[in-house]
Amino acid sequence: MRLHFTKMHGLGNDFIIFDAANEGAIPDAAQLRALADRHTGIGFDQALVLTPPRRAGTQVFYRIYNADGGEVEQCGNGARCVAELLRRTGRARPGEIIMDSPSGLIAARAMRDGIVSVDMGVPNFSPVALPLALPEAPSYRLDIAGHAVEFGAVSMGNPHAVLTVADVAAAPVAALGAALERHPAFPNRVNVGFMQIVDAAHIWLRVFERGVGETLACGTGACAAVAVGRKDGRLAANVTVQLPGGELEVRWGGPGEHLWLEGPAVVSFEGEVEVPSSASIPEVTRKS
Repeated sequence: MRLHFTKMHGLGNDFIIFDAANEGAIPDAAQLRALADRHTGIGFDQALVLTPPRRAGTQVFYRIYNADGGEVEQCGNGARCVAELLRRTGRARPGEIIMDSPSGLIAARAMRDGIVSVDMGVPNFSPVALPLALPEAPSYRLDIAGHAVEFGAVSMGNPHAVLTVADVAAAPVAALGAALERHPAFPNRVNVGFMQIVDAAHIWLRVFERGVGETLACGTGACAAVAVGRKDGRLAANVTVQLPGGELEVRWGGPGEHLWLEGPAVVSFEGEVEVPSSASIPEVTRKS
């Protein structure tokens, strides 16, 4: 199978985006993992698959697959890149673009060339929404390797745990992120954010993404961090989120209001690749 794709990124959080007319045109998990390999494949954090609209008034239905081949519910930077690609290719009219996704409708606006804002909906703090197997509380604690870890939790269409740290540069993102991602309290695993609050309008953030590892930027992670900090009264309505790959802007009035995410969406290149057959992909056994 030959695949035509567009490589895009939002602050280094990178994607391949391609069309699939039906289920059979989507590579399977093993094929996606092979394509995601940064040495022998294309390399990406997520693959975004564009399929025909399922609802009237929408331009596209998109599906999201992580680098490990697993399908997930939402991707903020990915949604911005899809909207920008639709605008660039004339598949969406200028102005507001309405897209559909596994987590619901997403409205996007091309603010100016390459800058896209998306409505990420209303943050949902219910543990059932993540899901999180703990009673609802202002914050949560779990035992990780004998240490009590405190965090906030929110669904932005996908699950997030947000830890507040004194120094994001020194945060144990790889070790603690991996441990919390797969903790039994999160049946569907979780994205883990490490947030350092500079002031009410500015935070630093690193994110360990479910099924990927630490990425240069995470759109829903930025939204989740601001939602948790804003709910606790520590952050303002407009927050600049500094990630390793650059800055995103998050606007959230508070509980019950829709949250908006804004930042750059960049086309890197277009290409074609021969998707390897699943039978030809060797299984890799990783030692824990």
